[in-house]
Amino acid sequence: MEGGRITIRGEGLGSGGREALLPEVRIGASTARVVAASPRSVSVTVPAGLDGGRTPVRVGGASGATAFLEVGRPVATGVHQVDNPVIDGDGTLFVTYSGPRGERSPVSIFRVRSDGYREPFVTGIVNATSMALSPDGRLHVSSRSEGSVYCIAEDGSYDVFASDLGVTCGMAFSPDGTLYVGDRSGTVFRVATAGRATPFATLPPSVAAFHLAWGHDDGLYVSAPTLATSDRVYRIDRTGAVATVASGFGRPQGLAFDAQGVLHVVEALAGASGLYRIDGDGTRTLVLAATSLVGVAFDPSGGVVVASGDTAYRLDPGAVAIGQPGLP
Repeated sequence: MEGGRITIRGEGLGSGGREALLPEVRIGASTARVVAASPRSVSVTVPAGLDGGRTPVRVGGASGATAFLEVGRPVATGVHQVDNPVIDGDGTLFVTYSGPRGERSPVSIFRVRSDGYREPFVTGIVNATSMALSPDGRLHVSSRSEGSVYCIAEDGSYDVFASDLGVTCGMAFSPDGTLYVGDRSGTVFRVATAGRATPFATLPPSVAAFHLAWGHDDGLYVSAPTLATSDRVYRIDRTGAVATVASGFGRPQGLAFDAQGVLHVVEALAGASGLYRIDGDGTRTLVLAATSLVGVAFDPSGGVVVASGDTAYRLDPGAVAIGQPGLP
């Protein structure tokens, strides 16, 4: 992603000391800023303004085959995303404009169709925060300021699905249609289909939001960033028992499972942001270098959409090594 840091390895790349001898690195038609260089590696930040897709990388004075980088394409700008975007079974993307706490934005949710056409979809919900699709495909959205969850109809109208949920943020549906909702103060609620909410599990409070995803192993996965530089990702079983599945994250935020059932987590700590794959033994692998990400969603076609606070980007199928070892 633009702003992400990548490292190019090879022979005879940089002198590693004096700035005057730093190599010129071009990604597509743009010059990338070199942040570190040695004869065998050059680290650069990906410049803004690229078209996206498969993009050539060239190092001035270096021989060898051209390297290629998969770069995300902006598909929605001017949004305010605080959790995962959502992609439905038809490939339609939903993104939010959440806004400052208590402020009513002109548009709460935008809809971006598979052909790229973007349109306002939902208005009137204050601080649209997290979204989730129920098993029957209906979109739901939480409001952190109102402590409510709304069910969205096809025409963008909505009804209250559940209320009195605290600082409501992350949401996830289990396959049986039960909704789980995170309250930033530390409670995860279980919401029956009739809208009745009961406390389900307790976690440490978050300074930002709870982010939830239902796993292929029939467990609820939760990230809850704190002021610490080493946070955990949790798994909650059907009984409400909490276990740690990964640790060492700095401000983990949105999380989602790919089609193979592998967990991916956004890390948002300044200087280390990106998308990580979490293998079954808890091993973390960086699969997407980026800055300021907050959310991730997997497309039915195998593509990936990631979101920063103000922009959603799409990467083509195969651009991220989902469910596979090694870097892309």
